[in-house]
Amino acid sequence: MLEEGVSISSVQESTRMVQTGTSILDQYAAQAREEIDSALDTWSDFDSNCPTRLRDAIRHSLLSSGKRLRPLLVLMTAEACGCSRGAAMPAACAVEMVHTYSLIHDDLPAMDDDETRRGKPTCHVAFDEATAILAGDALLAGAFEVLSSHVEPASIAAACCIELSRATGPTALVGGQMDDLLAEEAIREESEWTGPLARQELLQSIHARKTGALIRASVRLGAVIAQVDSELLHRLDLYGEKIGLAFQIADDLLDARGDASTVGKAVGKDIHQGKLTFPGVWGVDESACRAEELVSAACDLLGPLGARAEYLIALAQYVLKRDH
Repeated sequence: MLEEGVSISSVQESTRMVQTGTSILDQYAAQAREEIDSALDTWSDFDSNCPTRLRDAIRHSLLSSGKRLRPLLVLMTAEACGCSRGAAMPAACAVEMVHTYSLIHDDLPAMDDDETRRGKPTCHVAFDEATAILAGDALLAGAFEVLSSHVEPASIAAACCIELSRATGPTALVGGQMDDLLAEEAIREESEWTGPLARQELLQSIHARKTGALIRASVRLGAVIAQVDSELLHRLDLYGEKIGLAFQIADDLLDARGDASTVGKAVGKDIHQGKLTFPGVWGVDESACRAEELVSAACDLLGPLGARAEYLIALAQYVLKRDH
């Protein structure tokens, strides 16, 4: 599982390989996404007890073209630690189901009020608000059904359920969304706690939970399924934490300077709505610089995995380069 005596030069060599082209990640992701999509299709093909409209709404959002970043992280981490892709697939799909639930609810008029997602009408636009809410609810419940029913042994399934529930609960994803909404309100009212330092601290706190927690959990799930030791789990956890923050910075930069046709959703909304964003707090250039520093530090943490870390390094580099 853990390669002894591997120096950081192995990680640097893998980084060099990534920088010479994207084929390493592209080849892995193309095959893995096919397998992820096939599994998601199977686990969202409900029986006749599920109303057709609800089933269609769930599949509209879940099976739409996406990066599949989080399930890829589960699979890459598990495989880097000596576990089979098949053993990690239920956890990968559970993460994507939770992520899709969060997007459906995040797009609602009461939240971010978005009309497009992944280049398609958002769930509440394609169907209606009530159906979208129920579709999100069903995906959240379904994620834990997949984990508890298909991860083996039962003790590992239980550990995975703990990881995912912590990442999605009131102190993580849901709490981050709540603080994000409260921050918008405070900014509009020019609350006293919205000075530069307070905004920076709040912004990092929000996204460590709203975005970062699920990315971090994706890495941890792969490690838990592979049953790694505590030292390697800690390193992988820090890797996930750093790329989670880098991903959100990159996402904010896309909103600030991206193209809607490429990104697959409206851009420039965050600035228009007065939302807290990293470019808004640090500026575009400083935000880009910090994202690069985070990715570099994340890759350095993978030294003990040696060449097995190449896909995790490639994905971290992709976070910086992505255009959607």
